[in-house]
Amino acid sequence: MSKRRAARETVGSAEFKARCLELVDRVKESRTEFVVTRHGRPVARLVPMDQVMPASLVGSMANSVIAYDSPFEPVPAVWTVDPRHED
Repeated sequence: MSKRRAARETVGSAEFKARCLELVDRVKESRTEFVVTRHGRPVARLVPMDQVMPASLVGSMANSVIAYDSPFEPVPAVWTVDPRHED
């Protein structure tokens, strides 16, 4: 797996919809990165998976919880493992 810098191309959302499978194959084979635009504004990015995965799972969720004031209080909800249970 090479970590070289991938080429980046822009594609409109309508063209992306029409050529999606072809573009996915191109990302896999040539590691080209695509920025999908809608009305000229970037809305999504198609990149090879190794650019997305965290280097380590340890710490990958750091700073993902904004605030939780009472971590030791019961959760205000009814929980059950019985799928037949109805409220």
